[in-house]
Amino acid sequence: MSCSKGLDFENQSFEKSTNLDCTENCPSIKIDIPVAKNAGTISDSINNNVFTTVKSIVDFGDKPNHSKNYNELAQSFIQNYEKIKRDFPRDHFGWEAKIEGEVKYKSENIINITINHYTFTGGAHGYAGLRSLIFDPKTGKKIPNEKLFKNWNLFKVFAETKFRQKYKIPKDQPINSTGMFFENDVFQAAQNLFFTNEGIVLHYNPYEIAAYVDGSRALLIKYEEANDYLITK
Repeated sequence: MSCSKGLDFENQSFEKSTNLDCTENCPSIKIDIPVAKNAGTISDSINNNVFTTVKSIVDFGDKPNHSKNYNELAQSFIQNYEKIKRDFPRDHFGWEAKIEGEVKYKSENIINITINHYTFTGGAHGYAGLRSLIFDPKTGKKIPNEKLFKNWNLFKVFAETKFRQKYKIPKDQPINSTGMFFENDVFQAAQNLFFTNEGIVLHYNPYEIAAYVDGSRALLIKYEEANDYLITK
């Protein structure tokens, strides 16, 4: 996928599975991720940011993960499982990780990469979520959400109004009055913001503002309204 002069993306896949005897729920990891090419330091900056994000999703345990590439990262995931399996051979549990990345939006000023992820390392259920990485295609640097807007605080006020409307939270009641879990009962814009053809989406992953059973929360603000706040798109 070509995004600007010289800068291309090509999805690459990395898969690993355990070598230990296994008949069902065999631990495995699959990473399918867009890799930037043909733009020197711009590509390097994008790729380093994407890899760091994927590593934070896959990483397990208290010790630092020193993996330098996706093959090493996938191998470390399987090795962590195998170590626990050897320590507790009678326990039956299956680990799994699926990471799927995609360039979901591109313009002259923005590249938005979406990372859809699911991990399970034991317990009652796995964890699924979405991550958004927004880059300047001219530099390869990640753009913080607040730098996308003329006035971040004014946008947050507007976003809260739209959020209350969608989820039927009375404007004269606390933001958590209907069961949300915003910290300190104060609305916060989502950490993961996505650009689409229709508008911008504020996406809250499970646990961020609601119970796991309630799933994710998302708010679409169409460009007709968002354009007053956006610096670029």
